[in-house]
Amino acid sequence: MAAKARINFRGHPNITATHEKTLEITRHEFLTRAGDCIIGVSADKGCADLDDELKKILQQEGSRLVATIVVGGDSYTIRAFGSSRLQMTHPHDIVIRKTGFTNCTRTIAIRSDAAAADLPRAMIRNLQSGALGYMVLEAFPP
Repeated sequence: MAAKARINFRGHPNITATHEKTLEITRHEFLTRAGDCIIGVSADKGCADLDDELKKILQQEGSRLVATIVVGGDSYTIRAFGSSRLQMTHPHDIVIRKTGFTNCTRTIAIRSDAAAADLPRAMIRNLQSGALGYMVLEAFPP
């Protein structure tokens, strides 16, 4: 059976979303231009806050994640995979990666089909204006 979570966040003027390998949402309220993978700040959850059932599913080899990002009238869906090596204990951040890198407490999924740079630029412009958004995470067991 699948597990689901919703993370609310808001945009920030310094969002560039140009990173080609990762996408991140953070509980932190401020962002510098160096955070080019960050698409949302002031999130209401970090990895540590995610439901145990969702984490348990994503920590299985062959599990899948469908992450849908919604900002205003725009939405974008990313597909990725879980791994038994995922820790998901970071208190502030949630990261999805195109690579297979798992040695990071912020990572919730790997081998994704998209990263921050792949998001529609209209969505990024809305986030740069401070728009509210959310991400729905759906974890499916192998």
